[in-house]
Amino acid sequence: MILDEAKRVIRIEAEALMALADTIDDTFRQAVELILACRGRVVVTGMGKSGLIGQKIASTFSSTGTPSSFLHPAEGVHGDLGMIMKGDVVIAISNSGETEEILRILPAIKRLGAVLISVAGNPGSTLAGAGDVFLPVSVKEEACPLGLAPTASTTATLALGDALAVALLVQRGFREEDFALFHPGGALGKKLLLRVEDLMHIGDAVPLVGSEVLMREALFVITAKGLGVTGVTDDSGALIGIITDGDLRRALERGVDIISASAGSMMKREPKRILKSELAAKALNIMEESAITSLFVVGDDLVVPVGVIHLHDLLKAGLA
Repeated sequence: MILDEAKRVIRIEAEALMALADTIDDTFRQAVELILACRGRVVVTGMGKSGLIGQKIASTFSSTGTPSSFLHPAEGVHGDLGMIMKGDVVIAISNSGETEEILRILPAIKRLGAVLISVAGNPGSTLAGAGDVFLPVSVKEEACPLGLAPTASTTATLALGDALAVALLVQRGFREEDFALFHPGGALGKKLLLRVEDLMHIGDAVPLVGSEVLMREALFVITAKGLGVTGVTDDSGALIGIITDGDLRRALERGVDIISASAGSMMKREPKRILKSELAAKALNIMEESAITSLFVVGDDLVVPVGVIHLHDLLKAGLA
């Protein structure tokens, strides 16, 4: 019984969404064009459950390149209408189209010179007739068996808001990098904003030795820098090799006299490297694909090491 009821609700809401898709017509394009031409902000308003959906729509707009805010209509008649200015676009949401608090602020919205996009389930309602553009979200039935709790109607309204936001996103040429700018604290923001140079070790913290240096000195560098690795450079300062503590363990197992050997004889040639300007996420990908924990960083010449980045640096930054 419980599972049957759950499936019934989901089917009703899915059918409402499919029906909504069939209603999308030229008025939707007009709404998108009005928002694109907006010189101010988009202000979304709605009461009760419609208001909660409106808050989500406003938030989605703002995070995808369309500056937006939410206006509580009951607060609007007590001063908050001051957030609306000429040139703004107001999206007013009411399933019945007759919500008292919404109707009370319509005259002021018009006087303020804002464009009104009406979203309602009743095309013959006062709100529908007042809009410069009307977007219908009528549903055949609510999922609530009593037909009282907004369910399918709020789902349809939410989907319509997402459709507007995505259509605007595409029209604006909004990119992942733009999205990350509005989400600097999120995982995506970190992946798209953090550069290798933001996390790498520099200066004296970079473990480097010359190729002629004896391994006893190289061992000291590996230990002192605490990264389990040292880069090996030639006389010009170019990175030509790398020695890890794992390389040393394997050499000892083979009976190699690592103390008296030179760094040049012990190193692995052609080490992996990355430009300092690359995304830190790319450094993580290289480490994962190559099964390594450190990556030397080079400048535009691709030769001289300017830093080193360790897997732990990426983990601390929340990239993995």
